[in-house]
Amino acid sequence: MAARDLSDLELRALAFVDERELVRDLVDLVAVPSISGHDAESDLQHRLAKRLGPLDLELDLWSLDLPALTADPRFPGWEVPRSESWGLVGTADGTEGGAPALVLQGHVDVVPPGDLSRWSGDPFLPRLAGGRVHGRGTVDMKAGVVASLAAVRAVRAAGIALRRSYALHLVVGEEDGGLGAFATLERGHRGEACVIAEPTSGTVTTANAGALTFEITVPGVATHASTSYAGVSALDSYLPIHAALARLQAERNRAVDPLMGEYPVAYPLSVGRLQCGDWSSSVPDLLVAEGRLGVALDEDPSAARAALEHAVAEAVGADGFLRDHPPTVRWSGGQFASGRYAGDGGVLLETVVAAHADVTCGPRPRERGAPYGSDLRLYAEAGVPTLHYGPGDVRLAHGPDESVPVDELVTVTEALVLTLLRSCA
Repeated sequence: MAARDLSDLELRALAFVDERELVRDLVDLVAVPSISGHDAESDLQHRLAKRLGPLDLELDLWSLDLPALTADPRFPGWEVPRSESWGLVGTADGTEGGAPALVLQGHVDVVPPGDLSRWSGDPFLPRLAGGRVHGRGTVDMKAGVVASLAAVRAVRAAGIALRRSYALHLVVGEEDGGLGAFATLERGHRGEACVIAEPTSGTVTTANAGALTFEITVPGVATHASTSYAGVSALDSYLPIHAALARLQAERNRAVDPLMGEYPVAYPLSVGRLQCGDWSSSVPDLLVAEGRLGVALDEDPSAARAALEHAVAEAVGADGFLRDHPPTVRWSGGQFASGRYAGDGGVLLETVVAAHADVTCGPRPRERGAPYGSDLRLYAEAGVPTLHYGPGDVRLAHGPDESVPVDELVTVTEALVLTLLRSCA
């Protein structure tokens, strides 16, 4: 690293950022198949708690009260119910005490690997090749977890006593709604500002669109395929609804916030799963479409839901069979509102972009929004100014052969070290 104008204190802490150690830590984390809702999700929390032990942090490792959390009307939803989940927070007290001046946050859960034939190797046998670590969860977002943990470790290893306290929040359930972040905030863990190390490709993300999971059930009338004219195919009945959803997506993306202007579709509406029929020679009498509706920045989620329900109702009204046999729309799974970084006059944003520029000796990273939901909106709703800054390209997340560049992992770790020092010293 060639860094500009750094203090002796900053150089001292940066000396404890070790590339080999970062790669080793990331490989170790990716090897744990912590798919949302699986036992390994909680297992990884316990492993990370052991890693935090030597850092002399005040640890809070607790079992989440799932019945109480899910009964809360503000609960953000989930798609894969769990029998047990754990929260983990490590706090370093400052010499002056008080609430943490900075929180570094990351989620430990990952999505399933999908079609294994599309991968070059086992998704949970991580490997280093071409200057990148490959494996499920490298980008989303175990590299960010590793960078956050390493930044704290570097400051602690350097023996630097900071004036303000800081904290590390490691959470579960981000991929399917935000259970872990919701539980962490409900437990009372807060901070004056928060950096979530989600992948940002050398930029800083200061706003997130939302995402609402929906389910549309479309009826039909079953009959033998040889007399299909005597029945009504639920698949055929669904097609005008699908076309209406496409029109709705176009309408909702005609004018978007400037932070979202770079995306071809800022607020996508997609159907991710269709279930229809139970026998090849029968006319299907039921179709279930499950999908995701993008929520615009600053849009009330209830307005987004109403827009989709209205689009479905218009399609139903134009179809003779559906008028008498109306489909149902149900809102299930994760319900992500949008969120924005705000509330501190831009102090955290300035600190992060300056830190990135200082460790790279390059330009200041640009600010942009992201078209996906995240824990940012939960921290922002709790009054904590929050942004994203982390290693990796989100376009590789959730796909086969997910990977993150090692040099980007190092850069982000070093920038987080400077952000910690400058926020808390």
